[in-house]
Amino acid sequence: MNAVESTLEVASFTPYPITHHPIHIELHEESMTVTWDHQHKSEYHYLWLRDNCHCPECISTKTREQVFEICDVPYTIKPSNAYITDDHRIVVDWDYADHTSKYHPGWLLSHCYSEEVVQSKQWKPILWDKERITTELPRAKSSTLIQSDEVLLTWLRDLRDYGIGIVSDVGTELGSLKAVTDRIAFMRESNYGTLFDVTTTAKANTSANTNIRLPLHTDLSARELQPGLQFLHCLVNDATGGESIYVDGFKIAEYMREHHPEEFRDLSTIPMTFNNKDPYCDYNYRSTVIATDSNGEVTEVRHANFIRVPIDVPAHQTMALYKAYQCFIRLTREPAFQLFFRLTAGEMVVFDNRRVLHARNAFDLKTGMRQLQGCYIDRDEFLSRIRILERSTTLSGS
Repeated sequence: MNAVESTLEVASFTPYPITHHPIHIELHEESMTVTWDHQHKSEYHYLWLRDNCHCPECISTKTREQVFEICDVPYTIKPSNAYITDDHRIVVDWDYADHTSKYHPGWLLSHCYSEEVVQSKQWKPILWDKERITTELPRAKSSTLIQSDEVLLTWLRDLRDYGIGIVSDVGTELGSLKAVTDRIAFMRESNYGTLFDVTTTAKANTSANTNIRLPLHTDLSARELQPGLQFLHCLVNDATGGESIYVDGFKIAEYMREHHPEEFRDLSTIPMTFNNKDPYCDYNYRSTVIATDSNGEVTEVRHANFIRVPIDVPAHQTMALYKAYQCFIRLTREPAFQLFFRLTAGEMVVFDNRRVLHARNAFDLKTGMRQLQGCYIDRDEFLSRIRILERSTTLSGS
């Protein structure tokens, strides 16, 4: 069976290679245990198995979306019979509605939800400080990203894991960055446009379009959803100053968790409000500086002190929040955490705006020009592109 047939069998666009075969089934009151040929054991609850039947009655063969709804079977549903076929599929005859389900071993093993497997599949960012990122900063040439899916996939994975990367030889013409961004996903539009220029203007509506120092921050922190990837493409950088500074916000958060646990707790539980306004727009969002998921893992950093509104939390939390916020900012200023470099014409830095803080030193317009062009791509579009490339790689057998 080839990869395409395998994909159709499990009613999914993603192929699931068969790496191991089931060799034994043991039925229990609410679940079955499957023993695989590498001696791993998976427990699958009957309700979960029925919920994930991939037959044409339960999954649309056109859209690959589920049409079956779990409330249409009893909570106590169980097999009347279950067995392994000669081609290593697991078949279950259900005791309700005379229904039969067949499970592809590649799909079933990849969806094992034992605690050890779930933990092993959890994505972990590669946290970095100055010492680490100086030698491990992901780099690629624009031409290879455009020409090769394999190179693109490798670089995007590195960008996902480190949260930052450099693309060289992008060119120095306006719009040159689109040759790279078009290989990833469509751009996100904001009040600054789709493609925005970072250059000094007389009527600047953001400090980015002046020559003053920009402190470390994340972009659009006053938005409900901060942009994911940010692209900053250098067109010209002849002025004295204007060096770029980047800090891994996840690294700062984890350092706080270990060395300043009370401050980490307060910064991840007590919210503050950010407000970004000009004559034509007024954005306002309230959130914690550090966001975590249900497992306590850091998922986002939101920080832009220059658009923070006065803190307005209950009196007993006010000083605690200030203490935690001061701790956070002081840590980001530590040279040991900072990646410091100067973009040259034709280079582009790409970073996860919901993780990596960025800053810019002031520059002197009397000594030359400095012009960048930038854009955003949302994080879920970026991650979708990685999965599509991984799917294509699996289908091609490479």
